[in-house]
Amino acid sequence: MTPLFKSLTVAASLALSVSLPAFADQASEDYVRENANHALSMLNDPELDSLERREAFQGLMNQFTDLERVSRFVIGRYARVFNDQEFDAYYDAYARYALATYEAELDKYRGEEIVVTGSTDRNDRDSIVETVVRRPTGDLPVRWRVLSTDDGEYQVVDVALELDGNLLWLAIEQRAQFMALLDRSNGSSAELIRTINEMTARLEARALTQRTDAGEVTGASSVQAGR
Repeated sequence: MTPLFKSLTVAASLALSVSLPAFADQASEDYVRENANHALSMLNDPELDSLERREAFQGLMNQFTDLERVSRFVIGRYARVFNDQEFDAYYDAYARYALATYEAELDKYRGEEIVVTGSTDRNDRDSIVETVVRRPTGDLPVRWRVLSTDDGEYQVVDVALELDGNLLWLAIEQRAQFMALLDRSNGSSAELIRTINEMTARLEARALTQRTDAGEVTGASSVQAGR
């Protein structure tokens, strides 16, 4: 992501986190505790090579997050403007980008544990779960917005990370960025997809470099990453 998350979204992120009713949601907390730590354990599993780790992480994130819901949110009104073919092509690009984004950010916390410190209910189906990543250099706050479904399941629809001293929500930042691009390009899905693919390529290249430096990349994963 280009500076992934900048001051444009600080006010919007604060709007999600203040003046909310303080009702702890144990089920949402348990959901985040289990799945977030599972994701980190996958990223830190020495028995998985780079490609295997990425495939396992992708499967978990497909269950953990409601990617279709998020993909519609981040393009706002254009979700209704795109035809089916345009939206499908955009969604494929966005899903790859979202995986690369979460993987790149969570990869920074490998080897650590996510500890739930509390939660706040926005309503009976919408909670903000507050966590910290325990690190020798100091705890790092991470917040998760969790929605419950009609069948009692839970899914994450946004994550807030501390970047450059600000706690910023990823989906809110993406919405600001993508909507601005679409407004400038008269709603061009092709231009949006091209930009998303470029950002994804940068994230994946950075991850590959980090893993190569760490001696983790196998021949198979190197070939896959170069496709």
